[in-house]
Amino acid sequence: MVNAPIIDKIKKLLALANSCNEHEAALAAAHVQRLLAAHNLAMADITAAERPDKADRVETDVARTLPKWIRHLSAGISSAFDCQAIHHPATGKMTFIGIGADVQVAAYTFTYLDRTVRKLCAGFLRQHADIQTAGRQRELLRQSYYLGAVSTITRLLHDQKRQTPVTPGALVPLKEGLIKQALSEIGPIRTIHSRRSYINATAYNQGQADGHKVSILKGVQHSATPPRILPAD
Repeated sequence: MVNAPIIDKIKKLLALANSCNEHEAALAAAHVQRLLAAHNLAMADITAAERPDKADRVETDVARTLPKWIRHLSAGISSAFDCQAIHHPATGKMTFIGIGADVQVAAYTFTYLDRTVRKLCAGFLRQHADIQTAGRQRELLRQSYYLGAVSTITRLLHDQKRQTPVTPGALVPLKEGLIKQALSEIGPIRTIHSRRSYINATAYNQGQADGHKVSILKGVQHSATPPRILPAD
């Protein structure tokens, strides 16, 4: 049986996560992740009693040009939380589109994982400073490590969703329809097809191994800049 007081507490924390106070918002979002894990809850448990009538949008800062690993990370997170992620090259923003708490948790998870993977990669590069003989070689190591780490993380996210689905089966068509409608309101969306990448096997394999060190339920405990909730149109 779903613990109603815990559900209510999580909903209140999600409301606080929209606070303009960055510290308060980050703490609230991190607490949400801890409660979900501690009580073995999925986002489906939070939204099961609600029938939304419109998709929500959450915006976060990214680069104007996204590297391949960031595109893979955002796609993996979007799939895990039944959302869609749209990149805006002109402004350097990423908009996550989804329903209720799904989209908020997806955006915070993206911020947390982005920063966590970058920190892990920095440590890897420091350990291999002896083979960083040129800028191109260093960048190849960096991008290979990122891709390896993200391949593991997206697989873990997929496994987590398979064990605890985000959306109850009856709500899947409803959510998909609302997200599709929100995407149509944005206008034409350009699809980017990834080119084949050159990979340094050592860096890629180490990234894959280190990806297992990342707690995908930890949330944004160390995030200083929470995503911005976009106002309803």
